[in-house]
Amino acid sequence: MERIPILKMGPFLLVTIQVDLYDRLALTLENDLINMVSKTEAKGVLIDISAVSIVDSFMGRILGNIASMSKIMDAATVVVGMQPAVAITLVELGLTLAGVHTALDVEQGMELLRNKIGQLDTDEEGLYDSFI
Repeated sequence: MERIPILKMGPFLLVTIQVDLYDRLALTLENDLINMVSKTEAKGVLIDISAVSIVDSFMGRILGNIASMSKIMDAATVVVGMQPAVAITLVELGLTLAGVHTALDVEQGMELLRNKIGQLDTDEEGLYDSFI
């Protein structure tokens, strides 16, 4: 069975969707991701959809479900890399994706997650200051 990899990066989980999702794969991702949030006690989930060219109402609902379930488990969700055509389609379908935060790219998405959980920036100066 095909699966989408889920990577742990500190307190966050990173999912990069490289293929168009069919219904079964989307449901598997939803289940795997929520289980990983529970298992790792992640504080944030970043979903990169920059390679996704088409999103239908089912996939839109899956993204919303992931955000809702993650929030219940104390994790914020950020979707990054949304193509303009995907954004237009979601609006035309009337899917607001409540609870889903968005950013243009992975870097901005990670910064948004850090801000959401109140994590301090770990630049070199800050690391040294915390040990003095």
